[in-house]
Amino acid sequence: MGLYNYTIYELHEMLIKKETSSEELTRSIFQRIQKVDPYIRAYLTLAEEAALKSAKKIDKLLAAGDRVPPLAGIPMGLKDNICTSGIRTTCSSKMLENFIPPYNATVAGRLIENGAVLLGKLNMDEFAMGSSTENSRFFPTRNPWDLERVPGGSSGGSVAAVAAGEAIFTLGSDTGGSIRQPASFCGVVGMKPTYGRVSRYGLIAYASSLDQIGPITKDVTDCALVLNSIAGHDPLDSTSVDRDVPDYSSALVPEIKGLKIGIPQELFPEGMEKQVEELVRKAIEKLEEMGAVCEEVSLPHTPYALPAYYLVAPAEASSNLARYDGVRYGFRDKDAEDVVTMFMKTRSEGFGEEVKRRIMLGTYALSSGYYEAYYLKALKVRTLIRQDFDLVFKNYDVLVSPASPTVPFKFGEKSEDPLSMYKSDLCTIPINMAGLPAISVPCGFSEGLPVGLQFVGKPFDEETILRAAFAYEQNSGFHRPEPSLEVN
Repeated sequence: MGLYNYTIYELHEMLIKKETSSEELTRSIFQRIQKVDPYIRAYLTLAEEAALKSAKKIDKLLAAGDRVPPLAGIPMGLKDNICTSGIRTTCSSKMLENFIPPYNATVAGRLIENGAVLLGKLNMDEFAMGSSTENSRFFPTRNPWDLERVPGGSSGGSVAAVAAGEAIFTLGSDTGGSIRQPASFCGVVGMKPTYGRVSRYGLIAYASSLDQIGPITKDVTDCALVLNSIAGHDPLDSTSVDRDVPDYSSALVPEIKGLKIGIPQELFPEGMEKQVEELVRKAIEKLEEMGAVCEEVSLPHTPYALPAYYLVAPAEASSNLARYDGVRYGFRDKDAEDVVTMFMKTRSEGFGEEVKRRIMLGTYALSSGYYEAYYLKALKVRTLIRQDFDLVFKNYDVLVSPASPTVPFKFGEKSEDPLSMYKSDLCTIPINMAGLPAISVPCGFSEGLPVGLQFVGKPFDEETILRAAFAYEQNSGFHRPEPSLEVN
């Protein structure tokens, strides 16, 4: 078994016992990248020299007998909308193709302080707008389980890298399901923490009231270890919540007897693939066998989450992306004869079709005469959605649903039909609208393709969903599945 197959906690033990070194581990991951990434195409930028330098630094600490954190010496990757000092950060857009940030995002800084080794930056849908990573301005990423299928999005590169052994763990961002949906598609664990639990400072914004950074890992234990490192208040982020961060690893007990689990009927949407529903229902039966009390519940305003989201998120994107005008940094059309033409050409050439579609939709929703009819009404619906969750959580500890209504689809299957693509996030968008924590874990295979089970928790109760997800993982037959990726 290659070193890339091991988890964070297994590799930590091996490093402590001198069974391997961080340099050896890092070199082995780069060898893996060299072998499989021409097929997967997860990475946009590699930082091999800096990574090996960091690995050697950790090895010196280990050789001196120093105690190191669990992530020390562990190779990881970051989604390419998370700023990294001195390393290109593109958002998979022509607009930022040559942008090199002068600072680290808070999450990147915290991981580096904990000794994690940054391998490079990972592909994504442009400015995190998409559900398949087909919207990357550079190239699509492929699903390690089937190279003819998408890995999901927008964190497709981050998820595919973990599934294919091209990183031990990664970080993604989740605005409407961009961690959990691709985690479901690629058979790994992906978590969206509560809005405000993890700093967004240095995350290039799509929709500021919805974006949240989270871990993508091989299993739930690794997820808890990464969350321990990145969670917590950050004075640089005004939306970061100042409250104590527990040790999430302590929540990992394989026991859920008496846990009250709600099954929201609205998160089993019309058009859901039959085998996906069957596998999720089997997972719920397994939870009941383990002693959980599972009952159907209703979230009556959930059907309005998708249209409300596609007013709120594009409106915020319209505002956030106004800064890309060719004046300060990023792409600029150099052939324009005047400033107004330069603005127009820069934005029309610098942004892809999906980004421009959402900017126009958001600008329209915010325009005079339509603000109250669209954007304000969407915010009221968002409040109703949050109130539905609050009401259900008075009687239940956790909610369970599919992470995606389908298995990964083939390239081009939905790219000509934006509405069909948007429906890929039917099971995840309501959770973002309510700002709640949620995690996707593998729960089986439909014709050889992964299916994800989503656990949703109360605000700032990541511990309970980690406990439930860990217990299910340990008691199911889908612990750490790996794609039989064979490349020449």
